[in-house]
Amino acid sequence: MNFLPNDTLAGYARSAVDLRARMVDYYRSPLAGQYLQAFLDSRLADPPDPNPSRRAKALDAVRAITANPWRLGEPYVIAPAMTAIIAAAATALDLTGEVLPADIAPDNGGVLFLPEPIYHRGVSGEVSSIGAITWARTTNTSSGRSFWAIGGWAVHHDPHDPSAARRRQQLADRPDLARQFGPYVLTDFTEIPIGQPVDPRPDLPVLDGDDRDWEPAPDGRFCIDKTTTHLRACAAVAYAFWRIQAQPLATVAAAPLDRAARRRAVRASIRHDTRVVMLRRTSPLAEPNHGEPKWHYRVRFVVRGHWRRLIDRNGHP
Repeated sequence: MNFLPNDTLAGYARSAVDLRARMVDYYRSPLAGQYLQAFLDSRLADPPDPNPSRRAKALDAVRAITANPWRLGEPYVIAPAMTAIIAAAATALDLTGEVLPADIAPDNGGVLFLPEPIYHRGVSGEVSSIGAITWARTTNTSSGRSFWAIGGWAVHHDPHDPSAARRRQQLADRPDLARQFGPYVLTDFTEIPIGQPVDPRPDLPVLDGDDRDWEPAPDGRFCIDKTTTHLRACAAVAYAFWRIQAQPLATVAAAPLDRAARRRAVRASIRHDTRVVMLRRTSPLAEPNHGEPKWHYRVRFVVRGHWRRLIDRNGHP
C-alpha cells in the first residue's frame, strides 16, 4: 500500500509528496500517453476520431487535465476514520437536475488521497479500488461550457484489489512495462457540469449471468455498486468530500513537512501544503498523570451492512 497504517500527520504529508513526485515522473514517460490513449479508446461508444490532429489535440487536453492536479493541485488526505462516512455519503448521492456553482470545490484543482481505499463494482461485476481522486475545473473553448473533470485512480500495488491482480496478469510477460507505471493507475474518468443541470444517469446495459463475473470486495472495505448509484464512483466520492470537508463534522489540519520532503517537493515543482481531513475532535481529556491530551469522539454513526449472500450459477453459496 502507499500509506503506512496508523501514520502521523507528518507521515501523511511525507507520503503525499513522494507519491505526487512519482506521478509527475510517470507523466513524463511515453507510457503515460500510450495508456491514456488506450483508456480513452476503451471508453468511447463510437469509433475514435479519424482526424489525427483532432485526436492528438483531444489527447493532449485530457493528459493536461489528469496530470496538472498531481503537480499543481491542492493536496488532501482523508484520515481512515472518515473513509466510511465519505463512502456512505457518495453511495446515497443524487445530483440529478442540480445546478452546481463554481465554488463548490475547495480549489480549482486538487488531489485527494485515500490511505484506506474505497472500492467500486462496475456493471460487469468487476471491482476496482479508488485510492486517489483528482479534479480540475475546465472550460471548453468552443462551447464555453465549464465543468469539473474528475479522475478516479486505483492503487497500482494494492494486494486486495482485484483490478491490480488483473493488471499483474496482463503484464506478467512485460515486467519492464509494469515497472514504468506510477503508484496510481487511472481507472475512472467523468465530468460534472458547472452552472448547468446535472444530467440523469444513462441507462445501464442489461447483462445476463453469463456476461457477469461477480468479484467480491475486500473484507471490511466499503464498496460502491455502480448499478445502484446515480453518479460514477469517482464523481460521487469527490462531491461527497467537497461537501463534508466544509461541514462542522470534519476538521482540516495542515500536515507538517520535514526538510527533506519539502526539498523534494521544490525540486519536483509540486505543491506541498498537504491537509489532512479528520473527524472533528469534540472534548479533550487529559491523561491522569501527564502527557498530551487524548481525544475521545462522542458521536455515533449507524452503518448498515453492505454485504450480500452470493451464489454461483449452480446455486451454491
